[in-house]
Amino acid sequence: SYQIEGGAHDDGRGPSIWDTFSHTPGTHWNGDTGDVAADHYHRLDADLDLMAELGLEAYRFSISWPRVQPGGRGDLNDKGVAFYSRLVDGLLARGIRPVATLYHWDLP
Repeated sequence: SYQIEGGAHDDGRGPSIWDTFSHTPGTHWNGDTGDVAADHYHRLDADLDLMAELGLEAYRFSISWPRVQPGGRGDLNDKGVAFYSRLVDGLLARGIRPVATLYHWDLP
């Protein structure tokens, strides 16, 4: 999720271990971070349309736990849950099988 979603500071998403790492000087090339990445969070509908146009049969995505549960414990972020619901519903509406990865090195 970190490499594609972007929207690092939007709709209640909390910081992840990757945010901390990528904002630590000397840990990466050219000061790049995943704050924007491919901006999938904001381009969801256009990305889904492109996937359908390309004829994808399945799409593997990762859950960003800082988006779903920003503090790592406690209440869920309704806007984060809604994003993944829209993603899955959008994939299914286009005949694309969603394949969720529950953990890909992206913890709050």
